Amino acid sequence: MRILVVEDQIDMSILMSDRLERSGYLVDRVGVIADAREALYAYDYPILLLDRRLPDGDGLDFLPEIRALRPNIRVLMVTALRSLDDRINGLDAGADDYLIKPFAPDELLARIRASLRRPGAAPIPPVLLGALSFDLNLHEAHVSGRPLILHKRELLLLETLMRRAGRAVAYSVIIDEIYGLDEQVQNDALKMLVSRLRQKLREADAGVEIYATRSVGYLIARARV
Repeated sequence: MRILVVEDQIDMSILMSDRLERSGYLVDRVGVIADAREALYAYDYPILLLDRRLPDGDGLDFLPEIRALRPNIRVLMVTALRSLDDRINGLDAGADDYLIKPFAPDELLARIRASLRRPGAAPIPPVLLGALSFDLNLHEAHVSGRPLILHKRELLLLETLMRRAGRAVAYSVIIDEIYGLDEQVQNDALKMLVSRLRQKLREADAGVEIYATRSVGYLIARARV
């Protein structure tokens, strides 16, 4: 899952991003509203962490635009503004939750999980293909009931393909979903990642294969006998 962090304090931004990435999330970091707007146009994030005091405005004033652009996004306001009025104004303006700095990293993760469980984010049934099962809610893969252990990017690639099982997924879509905005993707990086995931699926007897589609991208389907 990909999360957008809008935070202008570099230390805080890095702290949040590092903790989220260690928990398996892909994180894009921006420090101003203008860059957040561009990111939201480019990608449909499930959740956004939003500071209030930003160099080019108040995150509170940006909330209506966020809601108009991405109606289903979950917005967690993360700010040092702690008065009761500040919290009420944030929630009334459209934030799904309000977290006051400083905070414990584990609380941030718990708030994200809780926000994604609320009405409007109904659990999605697992995707089943061959002996492989992918839980899109928990972001976990199993083969014949056994956990399939993957590195973060391998898991993101598998999720991207399993969401569209049986259909070709364009290179650009795959790259958008598994690499951050600031990362420069080498020509062979995706090919190597696909090769590693293929090998792990074969070793686990998942009964699926990742096929290259000429000039389009990749698709995952049942392995051909």
